[in-house]
Amino acid sequence: MAMLFIVVALLLQQILLVAAAPSVIIVGAGFSGISAAKTLSDAGIKDFLILEATDHIGGRIRQQNFAGINIEIGANWVEGVNGGQLNPIWEMANKIQLRNFYSDYSNLSANTYKQGGGLYDASEVQNSIDVADGVNEDGEKLSQSLPSSGRQDISILTMQRLKNHVPSTPLDMVIDYYNFDYEFAEPPRVTSLQNTVPLATFANFGEDVYFVADQRGYQSVVYYVAKQFLKSDKTGAITDSRLMLNKVVREIRYSARGVTVATEDGSVYNADYVMVSASIGVLQTKLIKFTPDLPKWKILAMYEFDMAVYTKIFVKFPTKFWPEGNGTQFFLYANERRGYYGIWQSFEREYPGSNVLLVTVTDEESRRIEQQSDEDTKAEIMQVLKEMFGKSIPDATDILVPRWWSNRFFKGTFSNWPIGVNRYEFDQIRAPVGRVYFTGEHTSEHYNGYVHGAYLAGIDSANMLIKCMKKGMCRFDIKPKDA
Repeated sequence: MAMLFIVVALLLQQILLVAAAPSVIIVGAGFSGISAAKTLSDAGIKDFLILEATDHIGGRIRQQNFAGINIEIGANWVEGVNGGQLNPIWEMANKIQLRNFYSDYSNLSANTYKQGGGLYDASEVQNSIDVADGVNEDGEKLSQSLPSSGRQDISILTMQRLKNHVPSTPLDMVIDYYNFDYEFAEPPRVTSLQNTVPLATFANFGEDVYFVADQRGYQSVVYYVAKQFLKSDKTGAITDSRLMLNKVVREIRYSARGVTVATEDGSVYNADYVMVSASIGVLQTKLIKFTPDLPKWKILAMYEFDMAVYTKIFVKFPTKFWPEGNGTQFFLYANERRGYYGIWQSFEREYPGSNVLLVTVTDEESRRIEQQSDEDTKAEIMQVLKEMFGKSIPDATDILVPRWWSNRFFKGTFSNWPIGVNRYEFDQIRAPVGRVYFTGEHTSEHYNGYVHGAYLAGIDSANMLIKCMKKGMCRFDIKPKDA
């Protein structure tokens, strides 16, 4: 009788576990994962579980204390403001009164420094800017455009650019770097010629950008969305049991019957569907194993896209030695080595009295710097600053070098749509595989690489899943008919 009781108890326990299994597991609590979860919740699908690898939500929107202030080591700007459409992130920022500042780059021609010391003449810099922008001697913009379908064959524009102007001098290279790499974290040989094509972000939402400098952090917009459907306590901390932090997903097993997700700590979770919001950089590694393997068409699509690396290095000084006042916040350093500590920003308004400078590096320089010591990086930066402002400037007292590329949970900062990739590859990158769905800024056709892209992608991917769950508009045959 006792043995029968034990067997019955175990069976009841298994029944309860099955009954408690969520309908959807969301891998990752970045903005796209949180946005997807809210969209599911709004549609009445509330039995989901969010598994986040780190100890916080927000993903690549992340603040860190440095030199007594909270700075953003990841996303920092609300990009696309004051246009015909309202950027959803700008709307949120205004609702929660997120402290931000307009970024004015219009005076770069008067703030470009030479390798070896001294400023370039403003007219010389402006001429280089005009040439890079395709402006002729009469001040007319030489128009270049893509086919009406958008990014069909961006390589044509690359050839046009190489034919018309190849930057070779330090000045031309830093202007080129500012035009391309500062926005896309990669040179034009890799990514599309976006500066000759109206980006949807700026065409739809406006050309203005605003720098977030709020001690609550840019991640406040993620919490703003999360708290609309996840329980939180009086302090604002999220306490909802459907969000589990420090859960590193290592395997996703899927079939026509459902999915099983295994984490690094040995836990196993079952569900009907899984929504994967890991970055394209992570998907290109072996952190998450898919069983069975994802189909070849999916793997090839994932490797078609680039995971760029954009590094904002913060440097603290005992006193200021750089110019202050209107038109001096952003300045350039031209070096014979393209992308070598070229773009600088001061924080007179954003962090008054902080004596902190920001220098941006990307791509190969980012990877190189991540692999060397902070002391070596600080020494390189000091050499550059002494060229710009003289040898008598004070030494830096502190430095912060984010390492997004080295972090196994991110492997970079944002995705890029490379040359030669078309709409077909995009459809494949966002397409589900059976009960496995995908989201993230890399699945946003028009806004990949941006905060609003992550937010909107979560909504889009969740709506695809909702159609499947509620209207039966889905397939579970795993292998697509065209594979």
